[in-house]
Amino acid sequence: MVHDEKFLFTSESVTEGHPDKIADQISDTVLDTVMQHDPMGRVACETLVTTGLVVIAGEITIKKEARGALEYERIARDVINDIGYNRAKYGFDGDTCGILSAVKPQSPDIAMGVDTGGAGDQGLMFGYACDETPELMPMPIQLAQQLCMKLSEVRKKNAVDFLRPDGKSQVSVEYVGGRPVRVDTVVISTQHSDKASQAEIRESIIEHVIKPVIPREMFNKTTIHVNPTGRFVTGGPMGDAGLTGRKIIVDTYGGYGRHGGGAFSGKDPSKVDRSACYMARYIAKNLVAAGLARKVEVQLAYAIGVAEPVSVMVDTFGTGTLPNSQITELIRGFFKLTPKGIIETLDLRRPIYRATAAYGHFGRSGPGFTWERTDKADAIRKEAASRGTVAATR
Repeated sequence: MVHDEKFLFTSESVTEGHPDKIADQISDTVLDTVMQHDPMGRVACETLVTTGLVVIAGEITIKKEARGALEYERIARDVINDIGYNRAKYGFDGDTCGILSAVKPQSPDIAMGVDTGGAGDQGLMFGYACDETPELMPMPIQLAQQLCMKLSEVRKKNAVDFLRPDGKSQVSVEYVGGRPVRVDTVVISTQHSDKASQAEIRESIIEHVIKPVIPREMFNKTTIHVNPTGRFVTGGPMGDAGLTGRKIIVDTYGGYGRHGGGAFSGKDPSKVDRSACYMARYIAKNLVAAGLARKVEVQLAYAIGVAEPVSVMVDTFGTGTLPNSQITELIRGFFKLTPKGIIETLDLRRPIYRATAAYGHFGRSGPGFTWERTDKADAIRKEAASRGTVAATR
């Protein structure tokens, strides 16, 4: 992509009632339950949801005295009802759906590498940050996430009475010279009751969801599509099966930054395809907050059973105040990159994960989102200044 040209970039999000996100939230609630009772427990939990059925599978190792807390049926039903699938007329009901569990302990072949402090898997992880929004996120995904959050908020507050839990958003932003200048297109698809008319749905969504989220200065010749098929009554697991880890681009940067391929939900922090992505975001955000670049992408890569990353890479896309090689040196100096160091730095052995399982893992606020802190920016800025580059305060 040539960033001095005019172009459109599009990202999407989904609500907590989307089938894939139901699966993510169940898997992460299982993880939270383990973290609450055994912070050193190992979790790789996968969930499938479809019409009338939930299947929970994976590998979970938890100390013997805490195993009674893992009531998979109760966990799944509580999550589904909390999301809003609590009436059979919605096509999926947390009180009546079937629940199957097929969980076994973690393989000892994997455990022997993790027990010594090594990474729980091989892989490559990316983190990204830019100065397009206050959250230091790309604007298309940030707006898409906020639209879905607002859509669910309006439903739960019963501001309109026809909304149902499943929904999607999509935002296309026009860039000129690499900077966002306006929102070109907004798409909202929301599950609804069969009594609502298309005109009523469109009017309500524009008034209650789109206008409160899209900044007025970005709303310029913007095209709006609301339920463009004309009908979205059948939704959730009745309309489409859902699986853990199938919304990895929604979970991260909406396609604006690269992705290593690993999903997050249902995985304990010894698994670097989750925790190292959090660290890479933490690094990138602090570098942008320190003024070392307007946009930064960080790659970390690990070998299973090996603690130190096999590679560290940074790309500032020509916006850096230091050469990329020097910024890489700063990363290695300021951040602990072993799995143990990442877990300690970000305080990851806590029941914080259900909140991450919908509306993205990045660009969020709250005590659980420790990777969103910019607490190292001042020290990094001072070190950059000592190298002859004074970074601007952001």
